[in-house]
Amino acid sequence: MPQINWIHIVLIYLAAINGITFFMYGVDKWKAKRSKWRVSEAALIWMAVLGGSVGAWLGMKAWHHKTQHKKFKYGLPLILLMQIAAAVGIWLENCK
Repeated sequence: MPQINWIHIVLIYLAAINGITFFMYGVDKWKAKRSKWRVSEAALIWMAVLGGSVGAWLGMKAWHHKTQHKKFKYGLPLILLMQIAAAVGIWLENCK
């Protein structure tokens, strides 16, 4: 039986969640311009927490969306930094 390569699974997950999150920011911006039903701020933040922080940050920059909201302006970089710190910690722990 082949061994599961967890790094590949994690990378595929991160690519997918970041792509979806980036797309959600674009959809929300599009809907905002047309006064349509919007994606909730909680959903956008949770997508970042679940691993889509890079996609959220890129979505903010690309779509110029939520850039003045403090919870996004400061919260998303904080989430990203915490995720990087966790990844580095896991990596260092596995290098022992």
